[in-house]
Amino acid sequence: MACPCREWFVAKRWAKAPSPCIGVCKFRGEAGSCIGCSMTRPEKKRFKRLEKKRKKKDFLRMLVARLTERGRLSRWERVYRRKCDRKAVPCPLDRL
Repeated sequence: MACPCREWFVAKRWAKAPSPCIGVCKFRGEAGSCIGCSMTRPEKKRFKRLEKKRKKKDFLRMLVARLTERGRLSRWERVYRRKCDRKAVPCPLDRL
């Protein structure tokens, strides 16, 4: 049986998950995706409204796949982990 405090910690990790935006915000290409985080403007707005753990997790999985495909994952991941550290929140990438 899982410890209730562990479930609370995992839920908190996703509730406090910072936006995948890393502060570059320059939109390029026909899809209009950001060169820093690969999100489009509508996706950036949508992430802010996601409340359920499952939806945030799915969103981050989709974004990681997109960044991997574009060869930008390593830089984004490094900057995003630093962002989580500065905000003193657990990095959700550890639980993908």
